[in-house]
Amino acid sequence: MNGAEVLLHALERQGVEIVFGHPGGAIMPVYDALYDSKIRHVLVRHEQAGAHAADAFYRASGRPGVVFATSGPGATNLVTGLATAMMDSSAVVAITGNVPTALIGTDAFQEADVYGITGPITKHNYLVKNLADLPRVVAEAFHIASTGRPGPVLIDVPKDVQMAAFEGTEADFDVTIDLPGYRPTVKGHAGQIRKATEAIRAAERPILMVGGGGQVAAEEVMAFAERTNLPVITTLMGIGAYPAGAPQALGMPGMHGTVTANRAITHCDLIVGAGLRFDDRVTGKISRFAPNAKVVHIDIDPAEISKLVRAHVPVVGDLRDVLPRLGDQLDRLAIDDWWATLNDWKGRYPERYATEKPLVSQEVIELLREATGGDCVVTTEVGQHQMFAARLFPTSKPRTWITSGGLGTMGFGLPAAIGAAFARPGETVVCVAGDGSIQMNIQELATIAKNRLPIVIAIANNGVLGMVRQWQELFHAQRYSEIFLADSNPDFAKLAEAYGIEGHNVHDRETARRLVPEVLARGGPALINFVVYEAEKVYPMVPSGAGVDEMLIGDQEPDPVPDAPEPAGAKA
Repeated sequence: MNGAEVLLHALERQGVEIVFGHPGGAIMPVYDALYDSKIRHVLVRHEQAGAHAADAFYRASGRPGVVFATSGPGATNLVTGLATAMMDSSAVVAITGNVPTALIGTDAFQEADVYGITGPITKHNYLVKNLADLPRVVAEAFHIASTGRPGPVLIDVPKDVQMAAFEGTEADFDVTIDLPGYRPTVKGHAGQIRKATEAIRAAERPILMVGGGGQVAAEEVMAFAERTNLPVITTLMGIGAYPAGAPQALGMPGMHGTVTANRAITHCDLIVGAGLRFDDRVTGKISRFAPNAKVVHIDIDPAEISKLVRAHVPVVGDLRDVLPRLGDQLDRLAIDDWWATLNDWKGRYPERYATEKPLVSQEVIELLREATGGDCVVTTEVGQHQMFAARLFPTSKPRTWITSGGLGTMGFGLPAAIGAAFARPGETVVCVAGDGSIQMNIQELATIAKNRLPIVIAIANNGVLGMVRQWQELFHAQRYSEIFLADSNPDFAKLAEAYGIEGHNVHDRETARRLVPEVLARGGPALINFVVYEAEKVYPMVPSGAGVDEMLIGDQEPDPVPDAPEPAGAKA
């Protein structure tokens, strides 16, 4: 074998069956070896899209996603995708070609210091200069990417290493992982679990907040919630880790969270945080976040505990270990008064929107949910439509709601739909997009068409950069700067048809109500461009720098709701 064949064999030993990528000069030997390989390659039209597809492949399947790119611009095109995966804890293994070893550092054609560039945005990275190291490096990369808190790992392989003759044997691929400096804590400390138990028993107004870490532990989250009777809030990344329609579900917290979830945070006396970062979009102003609450924070990454919100009871460990042990020590909590308050808020603040206006994004997204019954995989782009989808089109199964949360990457949703479709063959994938973000990676319509993927793309086309417009209207004196798209948007239906994909332009709700179930019944690929009301806004909204108790509720505001009484002993 040469080095390229060694690389592919090492990937096969890791169970890799599919990779996303785009060829180029410095990775040509790998693509030559790929010609005879069992591994399926999906040709994307841009390397960033390949990284997003690999990211979503992991999120939808639980198996690390793999992406190939060449040196220089190919490798640097991966950067946004790797940063996205890093922020959202996705196990991605990126493999890049590089110029020959002797040319590294000489500014050779298509050379870039991808090793230096990607250090801050990967969990770990490698520059392989000795072919004998490659089987070990590949095994370590998959181990690091998929254990502890998942994240992306990059392997940079110079072209001469790819072409070198391998002098080892099959035994060299039987790698024993030995990384003394990398020992993720999986088993929670018994003493800390006992302290958490005591804190939960003493609480009168507790809540359970589940983040992206709950995707790997959905069964444990469900069992724990049912056993304890805890109200459950799921973050943007936690959607699907607990069923959205379950009676104990309060919805999403934070900047565009539900009124009930944010009021629960403000008035609770205990938060059990499970697999979340307490990022700024969840907390709002830290000093106003859950002012009367103790915090039990369970996370496999010790660096996240007390990073932003002080944990009174830190528990480092895997949710799959900690939650069952914690639940075994607890019985159903007697918190009927708290539930009465929460249910009152849920009744007063349902999801609502005005329908006397022209077609709006929110009713389009509800039509998608009704037509699928929520039994599909949802990916989103980034913007107003993303927040509407989180509230109106949440799924009830883990690994079925896929979005860019931490980095907020426009252009994520379309290639993510590709990765999800390959991860879950036969399942319908719905990509909810805006007319701004869809154009960031719209060339991937070619990838969808070539592979005839069962993807339905729903564009909420309001002719503007909607979230930016909302902020400019509310906080910048309606000075609408560089947001208008309608005068230069393509005819999205014709564009889809140009790629060989079914396309529709929809301007009214009657057509929308008829067409959505018809298209979804056919299963895609298809694109529906819904021309919607320009000035629609996402409410509730917590302004930047405000607390979650300072929501702008907008046209959702019913009669004033009295504040919940303060928990007994809250000031103690």
